[in-house]
Amino acid sequence: MSFQAYLDAIEDKTGLTPRQLVEIAETKGFNEPSVKAGTILEWLKADYELGRGHGMALVHVIRKGPQIDSKHVGSDGTHRDESDTLWLDGKASKPQP
Repeated sequence: MSFQAYLDAIEDKTGLTPRQLVEIAETKGFNEPSVKAGTILEWLKADYELGRGHGMALVHVIRKGPQIDSKHVGSDGTHRDESDTLWLDGKASKPQP
């Protein structure tokens, strides 16, 4: 499953865009470098019933922003994506290729 597919599935499950979840995480201080991924995963599980795979995709965005490693772009690996920049503003507003 691509990073973008994880984020789209998170939106389906929570009703919130990835950007909205990042903003909520920031208000809780989860974007601070000292916050462990496990802490963020616990919050996502408790408040949104997200599992580890989906949660880790969001942890990446909270910590590093929407940029992913270009090795995933156009590859045939597990986390392949069409772009090295993830769309955070919701599936409905995502530009179509």
